[in-house]
Amino acid sequence: VQLVESGGGLVQAGGSLRLSCVASGSLFSINAMGWFRQVPGKERELVATISSGGSADYADFVKRRFTISRDNAKNTLYLQMNSLKPEDAAMYYCAAYEDQVGEYHYWGQGTQVTVSS
Repeated sequence: VQLVESGGGLVQAGGSLRLSCVASGSLFSINAMGWFRQVPGKERELVATISSGGSADYADFVKRRFTISRDNAKNTLYLQMNSLKPEDAAMYYCAAYEDQVGEYHYWGQGTQVTVSS
């Protein structure tokens, strides 16, 4: 399974970005997918997850600002980020949950989000 993110960049506080993640390869055992983020010196943290059926969960710090979605026909995961804050700046990673392993086993290379105040 390969995951390729895109859509990061520089945005002013209050602005919006949409991240995309295209999955390829053997996807038969992949159901849930998620977005994580990490800043240097801190642990990676969960941002949002979504099941194959579209059920989504969010970290409290992004609720009502971020929306995760997926297009199963296109094997693409999205993260719409609105009302961005400087503290949202991070490297954002797409991840796929491998049912046979029982963890987020596949990761993209990340896309950088920078928010200016």
